[in-house]
Amino acid sequence: MPIAIRNSKIFITSEKLTKELAKEFTKYLNGGEFVFLYGEIGVGKTTFVKFFINELQTLNSLPKTEITSPTFNLLNEYQLKDLRIKHYDLFRISRKEDIKNLDIFEKDNKLITFIEWPKLLTDTHNIKSIDLTFSYLNDLNDRSVEIKI
Repeated sequence: MPIAIRNSKIFITSEKLTKELAKEFTKYLNGGEFVFLYGEIGVGKTTFVKFFINELQTLNSLPKTEITSPTFNLLNEYQLKDLRIKHYDLFRISRKEDIKNLDIFEKDNKLITFIEWPKLLTDTHNIKSIDLTFSYLNDLNDRSVEIKI
């Protein structure tokens, strides 16, 4: 699936297309990145992260593990040989003060950080993020993702 990653909108109507996008995305992230995931509930944010991690597991000859939403525990962390992935879901956070103890902005060149519902984050001006905005289209029949770097 040839895609344009930088500042583009991609249609991901099926899980297959979401999987292809996530697979392609693994070629662009090496560590040290922050990926902000925007979009309504059920639009494909966690599914994208699942496919991304499973692809990296395959590329590193690791068994695929179950990738679940961190909605209730706020953070799921995965170790893929030398690379760590932190997957945050801030949906249940109601106060900005509650974010301080999460150490979200740990800077490490061997870490990729995915953050669902990043609107609560206030101190992002020093953080260079990749923003993925997932959207429903055509009365919820189709989906797209807009990528901004």
